[in-house]
Amino acid sequence: MRARHSETHRGEHAGWLRAAVLGANDGIVSISGLVVGVSAAGAGTSTVLATGIAGIVAGAMSMAAGEYVSVKSQADVESADIAKERRELAEQPESELRELAAIWEQRGLEPALAREVALQLTAHDALGSHARDELGITEALRARPLQASLASAVAFVTGALLPMAAVMLAPPGRTQPVTIAVTLLALTISGALAGWAGGAPMLRGALRVVTWGALAMAAASAIGHIPGVAA
Repeated sequence: MRARHSETHRGEHAGWLRAAVLGANDGIVSISGLVVGVSAAGAGTSTVLATGIAGIVAGAMSMAAGEYVSVKSQADVESADIAKERRELAEQPESELRELAAIWEQRGLEPALAREVALQLTAHDALGSHARDELGITEALRARPLQASLASAVAFVTGALLPMAAVMLAPPGRTQPVTIAVTLLALTISGALAGWAGGAPMLRGALRVVTWGALAMAAASAIGHIPGVAA
């Protein structure tokens, strides 16, 4: 007997991977922006740390809530579509069979073969077949609100700890340049890893993340130097 060929695809992890990458980058950029801006305004290390910690708590909660609401809305739409498909299968089975056969005809099968495929798929799992072939909903890619929410919050905190570590380890009076250097390095690594995980060029992934991170810190630093803002 031939060994079964096993394949894994990046798309199977798209949901939590997107949330994790977004959360980590947001944590790095948001907290480093806060730290750089407050430091540029002349705040002491204790104030900078307190600001960063408050930002981490608020940011993680915001990321978790936002991701949950967003993905839950997608999950609700998917559930409504599947419920509608279930009713149609019960009320109009022949019409749904023709619809499934037409889908396979559009994919290149002869009409007779397309109908035979539709019959066998319907006998095996009618609802699952329509969800996959008609609605584009598969179990691997179903919206998972709690998973996405948790991944986003944990990733945010993980990313945010890097600029916070830079603040705590920086020599007196060097908080801003050390934080900027650590942030750019962290964004380079996270962008490259995101590109690799998604099958995209690592350099391109790193450059686009670093560019936006640098712009965010430059804007935060500029605000800290505005007359009347600086301590």
